[in-house]
Amino acid sequence: MNERILNVKVGEPVEANLARAAQMMETLERGETAAPYFGIGFNDIGQLLAVFTPKRWELLAALREMGPLSIAELARRLKRDYKNVHGDIDKLIEWRAVEKDEQGRVCAPYAEIVLDVRLPERTAA
Repeated sequence: MNERILNVKVGEPVEANLARAAQMMETLERGETAAPYFGIGFNDIGQLLAVFTPKRWELLAALREMGPLSIAELARRLKRDYKNVHGDIDKLIEWRAVEKDEQGRVCAPYAEIVLDVRLPERTAA
């Protein structure tokens, strides 16, 4: 069973990503096996919601439940327009939330998507 986790971060400072990358490099340089980390980041909640719309969450859930499908078959099963499903899948592939295999089938490769939203820093009054 696939236990990959996609970590979606909103509002995380760039320095946190750099620190995570540096820690990974140190682990590898010591010859140790590093746990895989799959992550994407957004500047703000609006950017996240523009990518992960309700219809796209529906696609992810359907792919997770049904397994790999062609885009045409996915659209048919969800009773959605092929062109709209294709556009949604393209966007999810761009953001690495969906993968396409050599046969053109798409799948949701993650067992879990963890969403971490940082609230903006409070400005001094």
